[in-house]
Amino acid sequence: MPTVPTDPPSRRGQDGPRSRQLAIAETVIRNGSVSVEELVTLTGVSAMTIYRDLTVLEDSGVLTHHRGQVVAVASGLHEADADFRLEQSSAEKQQVAAEASTLVTSGCSLMLDDSTSGVWLLRSLADISNVTVVTNSLLVANEVTSCRGAKLMVTGGEYQAWAHSLMGPAAVRAIRSMHADLCFVSASGIFEMGCYHPYQEVVEVKRAMLDAAETKVLLLDHTKFNRRALFKFADLQEFDHVVVDSKTSPEVLRHLEETGVQVRVAQP
Repeated sequence: MPTVPTDPPSRRGQDGPRSRQLAIAETVIRNGSVSVEELVTLTGVSAMTIYRDLTVLEDSGVLTHHRGQVVAVASGLHEADADFRLEQSSAEKQQVAAEASTLVTSGCSLMLDDSTSGVWLLRSLADISNVTVVTNSLLVANEVTSCRGAKLMVTGGEYQAWAHSLMGPAAVRAIRSMHADLCFVSASGIFEMGCYHPYQEVVEVKRAMLDAAETKVLLLDHTKFNRRALFKFADLQEFDHVVVDSKTSPEVLRHLEETGVQVRVAQP
């Protein structure tokens, strides 16, 4: 059984249900399998409260539990609900988004896929009223529509509730009919210089956006390295910029630089 780190007692259970649920999810995903008793120790709340949290996380497709054992579901073969992913590792995603936002210039056109990193990118821009955003993500679209004057183009396609996005041949055709200045995408995992995602329909959208953009930018937090999913959609060397957070290990950074990847490290 893996050892589960515990927070100082003074901080346990102090940040509210959602923060606790994120901590539980990240612990289970990191360890693969954790007991309910270990989660009680981690959070300092009752087993009954833990079971309520597990129900919420199970509904989001993050984990499952059976007979006191909690197992990660969000993995190389499965992706969690977009609402959960938007909150997961949010500090690191904000770092990466802030660095990536320096690449956006007035009047340019952006392609953003269903990665929640795209939402954080828009939130990092001082003004989005003078850019054009092309997306298949309804979360991204909602960010754009909150700003009067911003230009938004949403692809067609079949709505996928777990991603809050439009997928399928219609979305790919719409993307391939356009050309953008910048494309920002993320990946579920990076393994042996390849970018991976669990679902083929998502990979097809990412690939179409990369092919339709002048400048290709990959947004990654450190948790994505050495994780593999089912479908590969790009090599790291294809990107003009790979933006990573400050927690990315020196060994990973050195390997990326030695293999010719154009890395930008976000500052904390």
